[in-house]
Amino acid sequence: MDYFSHTIMKKALITGITGQDGSYLAEFLLSKDYEVYGLYRRTSMDVFERLGDIKDKIKLLQGDMTDTGSLIRNLREVEPDEIYNLAAQSFVPASWTQPLSTGDMTALGVTRLLESIRLVNPKIRLYQASSSEMFGKAQEVPQTEKTPFYPRSPYGVAKVYAYWITTNYRESYGMHASNGILFNHESPKRGKQFVTRKITHSVAKIKLGMQDYFELGNLNAKRDWGFTGDYVEAMWKILQQDNPDDFVIATGHAHSVREFVEEAFKVVGWK
Repeated sequence: MDYFSHTIMKKALITGITGQDGSYLAEFLLSKDYEVYGLYRRTSMDVFERLGDIKDKIKLLQGDMTDTGSLIRNLREVEPDEIYNLAAQSFVPASWTQPLSTGDMTALGVTRLLESIRLVNPKIRLYQASSSEMFGKAQEVPQTEKTPFYPRSPYGVAKVYAYWITTNYRESYGMHASNGILFNHESPKRGKQFVTRKITHSVAKIKLGMQDYFELGNLNAKRDWGFTGDYVEAMWKILQQDNPDDFVIATGHAHSVREFVEEAFKVVGWK
């Protein structure tokens, strides 16, 4: 009996697998001997760049957070033990120009996924990617699991909805559904439209003589930046708890954009 219990692989389904977090999480779960499935939206472009060498080690499925039928079909096909919902329209400025589609995917998409889990197998464990953007105009420093939300963008509002609908399904149906409220986490796989990669990419180009300068907004803005590799391990640990709950994941240290720029130039030996 022990032999068989050790050979049965857990199955994990990751939505948003083509993003920064999804690719790091897939790599981490493979190291834990999971059978990893990834849900992605079909586009006319190759979206698997971040998956690199692990693409052949995972099973990719087409689906969409705005299409309940595709979610139910994939859950029935995969029969996952755990689902990590990382799918979202996650670029905050874009949520102002696309508020309805942001709400449809980032908020209502979570309801569709929860309802699909409830119908197919309510024993599936769900990790919902919540965000520090829900705190927005922070009501206290530091923010904890008890801090009231005050979102300041359509993205933040959508994430608050997703947080509460996850909590409601957990409490109403007894589902193992948890929210991870992650503060900023960065890596070389971060998209270049985000400030951290904009800085590092621009500094590298300046060092190589490919551009002379770059422009940023408020240099005094502060953020709590962690490393994505650490944060995906936290996601996994959240789903290994006996009881579902909500967790803030952060370093506890804030740094200004100015500090980030200074550090980036130090790396290339410039002030």
